[in-house]
Amino acid sequence: MVVVGVQTGSASASGDRDSGGQPLTLSAGQRTAAIQEAQSGASATAAKIGLGGKEKLIVRDVVKDADGTVHTRYERTYDGLPVLGGDLIVHEGKGAKDGRQVTKATDASIAVSTSASLAPAEAKKSALSAAADQKTAKPAGQTPRKVVWAAQGKPVLAYETVVTGVQKDGTPSELHVITNAATGKKLYQYEAIETGTGTSTYSGTVPLTTTKSGSQFQLTDGARGGHKTYDLNQGQSGTGSLFTNSTDTWGGGRQTAGVDAHYGAAVTWDFYKNTFGRNGIRNDGKGAYSRVHYGNNYVNAFWSDSCFCMTYGDGEGNKNPLTALDVAAHEMSHGVTAATAKLVYSGESGGLNEATSDIFGTATEFYANNKTDVGDYLIGEKINIFGNGKPLRYMDKPSQDGKSKDSWYSGIGGVDVHYSSGPANHFFYLLSEGSGKKTINGVTYDSPTADGSKVTGIGRDKAQKIWYKALTTQFTSNTNYAKARTGTLNAAASLYGNNSAEYKAVAAAWSGVNVK
Repeated sequence: MVVVGVQTGSASASGDRDSGGQPLTLSAGQRTAAIQEAQSGASATAAKIGLGGKEKLIVRDVVKDADGTVHTRYERTYDGLPVLGGDLIVHEGKGAKDGRQVTKATDASIAVSTSASLAPAEAKKSALSAAADQKTAKPAGQTPRKVVWAAQGKPVLAYETVVTGVQKDGTPSELHVITNAATGKKLYQYEAIETGTGTSTYSGTVPLTTTKSGSQFQLTDGARGGHKTYDLNQGQSGTGSLFTNSTDTWGGGRQTAGVDAHYGAAVTWDFYKNTFGRNGIRNDGKGAYSRVHYGNNYVNAFWSDSCFCMTYGDGEGNKNPLTALDVAAHEMSHGVTAATAKLVYSGESGGLNEATSDIFGTATEFYANNKTDVGDYLIGEKINIFGNGKPLRYMDKPSQDGKSKDSWYSGIGGVDVHYSSGPANHFFYLLSEGSGKKTINGVTYDSPTADGSKVTGIGRDKAQKIWYKALTTQFTSNTNYAKARTGTLNAAASLYGNNSAEYKAVAAAWSGVNVK
């Protein structure tokens, strides 16, 4: 479910250690230059961290901290083939122990033959069979690509097939199916379309940044990377029509959904920029785009990285567009995750992916300070999708929705990602507000812990900084709950010190959801 020049200086929040792990803000040009510089030294880096002669590194991102530490995120290839699960982060500089540390999605060594026993057509057949049970119509498969599968167990040669179609609720599908190139056996699958729900009915009168073209105004936000908002007019492909108006006063009829989606995208952009110094979803200064009025009676919203866009349905009877602020922030945050940790949308990593969007959707709602829709730790509280006024999810006690899990257990990776997200959502609430009863913005919460311990919160501002730091410099594609604990502890140590109250609170909050 459910969107500059290098600056220096010390952290300003009370309790922060001097400068430390606070990320520097890079302009789009500086970030590009940093990536190019890192790529020029990628071969030397591969040798220094002990990769084999057939392995090469491709730079995806560079994050620089105020203390001089540089976190470089890489994808890996083997003999020219993509290595799925081979991504890693190299940490270099003052903040890294012994000058250099490496965080890998897998520690397994790669030594495979790149000659496949099976033809791509066999992989496609297996992938279509795996996808058939999840679609209302027979999907069409793209040509499989040969890869090295290293995300689980011993690395093997495999095929990755992307099967497109339609899921049972009308959501588009981009199912990635990984099959063994020698046996044809399915190794793994995950859905690339990341879904959610919400509403925008309660946002009230909101400011919009638009562009005038001739005598018409357009929902194009030139201040935020050129983000555009389109009317699909119940279509399910393309972009439809860009919203235009004869005046710069918007709303009413079909425009209302466009207004809310445009506003949500702008607030989310501002949240990431003003809170973390992030310049857009991919941190490159470029805006995504929004599509509203998708399909008929479509009760959902989704993010697609392939189109770099957010899409919103109109709900039951096409009467309630799902264009809430928290939905926009949730969907755009899927894009941020795709541009950083790239948490695979399946298993425990999928739950962490979904929780990341809930966490930053909630944080954005608080950031907006909208008097009509105040910040809370409830997910989808305005949509009334159940007809009884209850929200979709609760961060203080996730199990209140009847499906989400309050705490980690060994089989949680087999639960739908919207519900396996529960322990991470619960962790964030505990870290922010602490355990027990309290009332915030008129909402009463009562958060338990798995071990009966009392957790004292450090405040939402610090909690969200720790999660963002971990997402951008610690998490990899297959991070699970245990690794998320380690990653957030590393982030807290970088930001506040490893003997700080914040570090201890992270440990206590994870123990409170049985991640030890």
